[in-house]
Amino acid sequence: MKLLSAAIPCYNSAAYMDHAIETLLSGGEEMEIIIVNDGSTDDTQKIAEEYQAKYPTIIKAIQQENGGHGEAVNTGLANATGLYFKVVDSDDWVNENALQQVMDTLKELIAEGKSPDLFLSNYVYEKVDAKRKKVINYNWALPKNEIFGWDDIMHFRQSQNILMHSTIYRTKLLQSCGLRLPKHTFYVDNIFVYQPLPFVKTLYYLDVNLYRYYIGRADQSVNEQVMIKRIDQQLKVNKILIECHDVFQIKSKKLQNYMVKYIAMITTVSSVLLIREGSDESLAKKEELWEYLKNYDKRLYKRVRSHILGRSMNLPGKFGNRIVEMGYRIAQKIYGFN
Repeated sequence: MKLLSAAIPCYNSAAYMDHAIETLLSGGEEMEIIIVNDGSTDDTQKIAEEYQAKYPTIIKAIQQENGGHGEAVNTGLANATGLYFKVVDSDDWVNENALQQVMDTLKELIAEGKSPDLFLSNYVYEKVDAKRKKVINYNWALPKNEIFGWDDIMHFRQSQNILMHSTIYRTKLLQSCGLRLPKHTFYVDNIFVYQPLPFVKTLYYLDVNLYRYYIGRADQSVNEQVMIKRIDQQLKVNKILIECHDVFQIKSKKLQNYMVKYIAMITTVSSVLLIREGSDESLAKKEELWEYLKNYDKRLYKRVRSHILGRSMNLPGKFGNRIVEMGYRIAQKIYGFN
């Protein structure tokens, strides 16, 4: 059995997918790389098949009709045979030295009978033209180099969120927890990291910069103007997250608090984008989102509203607009859009 399955969702990725694949190949025979061609019209499938022919014991090339990023992740997970599962987007990559450290640590933990449900590492914003690369780590939030539970976590700063880039889930946990990402929808990575959390009992954090998150293409889904254009999909994901769990039934208060913080962050991002767009229709959608949250779960609404991010989204007038701009800058740092 493979140690780690890495799914690479690809849509017209011929120009850059090699880099992601090559860095993952450094994991050797203990790595399974699943290239999912999501209905591309360029040479993505040809490249995937060439890699599969060259590395038949490591690489699987799977072709499907276009279903969007989430459906490609679903397909990768359905075909994964590794003990652990990671998603690597086709324009991103991993650091080879950090990958080896991650795999060595996983092997040691498994040998000791301590397989964590969720393994976490750092990620780096590889932003074009940035003089300094921003590293997101979990210092002061998570214990290091030990198995721990939710009650052992510490204080998450606003910029510290568990994102797809930092997560390696136990494959069977993802396959058994009911995770199914919606088709033809952007921003489903939020569902991927959020929905399984209550099923996670044990975690491990290795302080290495594994994932390199590329920021710079004008058509990227996290580009601000692209996000505004696709705001209805952001709102769809926002509502799915709200409905995902009754957070107040979660026994761990620390996990409960973290999940409320995550809902507040996502709802802030949605609100900021709608305010930035500025039309009457967008402002009405912002009000509808908060009303939806209030009607769906009044207790969650109150918690999110009382959160520092939530408070900033509901202040009126010019002062409120200045606070929104501040919230916007916070959201940029958290969410990574331009």
